[in-house]
Amino acid sequence: MSWASAKAAEAPAKIGVELNRLEDQGGSCRAYLVISNPGSAEYSGFALDLVVFDRGGTIMRRLAVDVAPVRPSKTSVKVFDIPETTCGTIGSILVNDVIHCRNANGDVAECIDRLSTSSKLQVSLLK
Repeated sequence: MSWASAKAAEAPAKIGVELNRLEDQGGSCRAYLVISNPGSAEYSGFALDLVVFDRGGTIMRRLAVDVAPVRPSKTSVKVFDIPETTCGTIGSILVNDVIHCRNANGDVAECIDRLSTSSKLQVSLLK
């Protein structure tokens, strides 16, 4: 096995974060994230720092969303509300950082690099 092949084999699996649905809910916008972990590591701590932008690119809100646990070889749905926001005003959502990332070995550095973002909507999910 070459050095490049060995390094590729050691690379952690990308964790998929997909913005799947937005719905207005009592003065807030309810967001549905599909979290996919094809790897073998379980994350007991996984919190995202999200920044919500309007359609013109102006920051509307910043919030922390805990999506843990992220189980191995599993896809799950996490739901959260964006307060005092109607869904139609949202242009994009930025995963600004992963503010808490922990697996069986302890805290994990640079978890943002393990994310792959996507969206099923016209509202983009970026990192």
